[in-house]
Amino acid sequence: MMEKKYWVPALEKANDILLLIAQFPSELKMMDLSKQLNIHKSSMFSLLNTMEILGWIVRNADSTYGLGVQMGMLGMCYSNNNSLIHSFHREAAISRELLGETIQLAKLEQQDVLYLAKEEAPTPVKLASHPGMKLPAHATALGKCMLARLDQAKLTQLYPVEEATLKVLTPYTLSTTRQLKQELTEIRVNGYALDQQESVEGFQCVAAPIVQANGQVVAAVSCSMPKHVWEHKEQAVIREIVSLAERLSGSTHII
Repeated sequence: MMEKKYWVPALEKANDILLLIAQFPSELKMMDLSKQLNIHKSSMFSLLNTMEILGWIVRNADSTYGLGVQMGMLGMCYSNNNSLIHSFHREAAISRELLGETIQLAKLEQQDVLYLAKEEAPTPVKLASHPGMKLPAHATALGKCMLARLDQAKLTQLYPVEEATLKVLTPYTLSTTRQLKQELTEIRVNGYALDQQESVEGFQCVAAPIVQANGQVVAAVSCSMPKHVWEHKEQAVIREIVSLAERLSGSTHII
């Protein structure tokens, strides 16, 4: 547990506000934020006013809020200084052109995957995922390929109950930890993971892990597409995503 002896509650509230606005840009007004975060409207007003002046957020004409220019600048600085994200954009652009499909980068955060970057292809159907978004790891190829690289102690820490029920996103999502652990065994053998309509119905996905020279998995890359497209591209997509992960592996990446 992170030490909270010197915790600043106002900063925690501001962080919660930023995360919620990022998830629902230009959709939420002050009262919406106040209700969803359980922050009194007078405190919320002060927080929003300060954050707006600092350029962290922007208030739209309809009184909804979006992220401000300062957040964009910080994101750009983070991306420019992050060796893995920089390498991902360079290498994934090659894979995107070769496959004609969108490529994504994510890392594991406990039982979730956090999307970090995306190389989007000009396809008719766009993926709803975006950097900063989280999904349950067991429901995604990205998450499963990273979970498969964890040692048994860490995996047991994340999923301590053998027959625990897992959150189901579609009728195809793995629903118990037993099912998950059985599939992780197969993923370790294959070197990649599949998402067969488990996170979004009608979409197939393949992901492969990015592994540092010391053997630690730091992230993963994936490619998703509608099921009817996957049926024609499956083998080519699997080969390229495994190759992309290998090209990004081996170095000590900052993430």
